[in-house]
Amino acid sequence: MPILQVEDDVNDVFLLQHAMTAAGVENPIQVATDGQQAIDYLKGAGKFADREKFPLPCLVLLDLKLPYVMGLEVLKWIRQQPGAVQIVILLTASADDADIAMAYRLGANAFLTKPSKASGLVDMARSIKDFWLKQNTLPEESHALVSAPAPDAHALDHVDCVSWPTVNRPNHESH
Repeated sequence: MPILQVEDDVNDVFLLQHAMTAAGVENPIQVATDGQQAIDYLKGAGKFADREKFPLPCLVLLDLKLPYVMGLEVLKWIRQQPGAVQIVILLTASADDADIAMAYRLGANAFLTKPSKASGLVDMARSIKDFWLKQNTLPEESHALVSAPAPDAHALDHVDCVSWPTVNRPNHESH
């Protein structure tokens, strides 16, 4: 499953994609260059209607200051969608406490401040990969959103962005 990077600065897009590659992230990265484009992507509207070409992402990396629709408004829109299970990480230059507090109030899963050095960005990308793409477990309902095929009996017992979309939850009923 892809990662959706919502970023209007072409240099930041390039630097993050380079850092993700250096960190060993194998997920394709789709880019939305403004907030409205991010919403259109997630809705599957307009040029993003083809879910084969533009599948729903397993992770959204969202900048705060964007053209047309600001990052916090995009986050608010995502959280208002019924049934949406979307990991959203704010990845921004801002370290303003009011921005951080509002992002968490609106349902951000994490708030990361872009490091000033490229090596710091690679470390951050590695941390995103290790936690959000490998260790983090999503609920089964997240698969219904991507119209995944039925899981096989030997699939993983949790959902992650690396092995997505197969999932098989064991039955933990007490006897």
